Amino acid sequence: MAADVVIVGGGPAGLMAGLLFARAGVNVEVLEKHNDFLHDFRGDTVHPSTMAVLDDLGLLEPFLERPHQRLSRAELRIADREMVVGDLSKTKSRTPFVAMMPQWDFLDFLRGAAERTGNFALRMDAPVGGMTEDDGRITGVRLIDGSEVPAGALVLAADGRRSIVRRQDLLPVKDLGSPIDVLWFELPKRSREQGALRIAVTSGSILVRVDRGTYWQCAFVIPKGDAGRLLGLGVAALRERIEAVEPRLGSIAHDLHSLDQLHLLEVSLDRLTRWHRPGLLAIGDAAHAMSPMGGIGINLAIQDAVAAANLLAPRLAAGQQVDHLLKHVQRRRYASTAIIQSVQKLAQDWVLAPVLRDRPLRRPPLPLLALEAVPVLRRFPGRAIALGIRQERVAFA
Repeated sequence: MAADVVIVGGGPAGLMAGLLFARAGVNVEVLEKHNDFLHDFRGDTVHPSTMAVLDDLGLLEPFLERPHQRLSRAELRIADREMVVGDLSKTKSRTPFVAMMPQWDFLDFLRGAAERTGNFALRMDAPVGGMTEDDGRITGVRLIDGSEVPAGALVLAADGRRSIVRRQDLLPVKDLGSPIDVLWFELPKRSREQGALRIAVTSGSILVRVDRGTYWQCAFVIPKGDAGRLLGLGVAALRERIEAVEPRLGSIAHDLHSLDQLHLLEVSLDRLTRWHRPGLLAIGDAAHAMSPMGGIGINLAIQDAVAAANLLAPRLAAGQQVDHLLKHVQRRRYASTAIIQSVQKLAQDWVLAPVLRDRPLRRPPLPLLALEAVPVLRRFPGRAIALGIRQERVAFA
């Protein structure tokens, strides 16, 4: 099968785009650099906006039959006060919750649906080393082994924040800066707490716990570039800090006993100022790296894939060229992406960074006090996490 569209990257954006283009009748080949989807501590959130897309495709019920956990609220413990800072339960959606599913399971689900179209191929263990070009137009990709994969109409870069378009300066990028990094790890659950994301904040430390059924997926937020120093103190010292920020965990000496259990996420916040050039379009993290706050990076990546498919797939299926339409994909998605990134940067610079400076924390920041005083306000961050700013729905299913 000769591919009309070659997609670089078999993550959520790449496989959703592959599914959508294939459903529209376009021949698609997805190139994934790994030989499987089994990678720890990738984003496992499937938001209501993504489940709405699955509903458009008639795939929501089989998706929900797969094992998952449902998160409907975010709870915060700060300055000895407990508060709810996000509530999804009132979101106008068939699924007013975030479904927590291992990303490899979600990707396998998308792959199965795409393969049933008959227009889709996925090549694993196929790392891309560069692009092929003819008279200034991208015409395909070149794999690390030297072989070439031609694209009849379009190359879609969906290969994350370390995308080939970034590494080879194929498109311009604007770095917004981030003052934080994250150490990911897992802890077994000893309580019956269910259905919430829990954040604990003390002076100098932030711990986020996500309910994964039998265990907590934990994120210990640290100052940017501080991982080497903290890990150099040893696992016992790090464990002591984690126990101090969240005493409800009790002793975790038997649960966190090796630095090998910790996985560093170097947080980036940036975006391409131009997402396209003739024959090439970037979407998802390849176009805009997001902070992990709210787990919305996957949400936005899926929305990019839907917007690209709505604007381009029917025309590609009709044998038309789409280079002149690539700018419209960026135009549709750019403003909402920039707004969300601006909110994330404000939260990082004005809330997270000051907390991590280890200064006395006498009361919650004013925005959090407002959420506590006026419960209806909790719906706004909940809705932003659930549906984003500009929700995309499949136009041709």
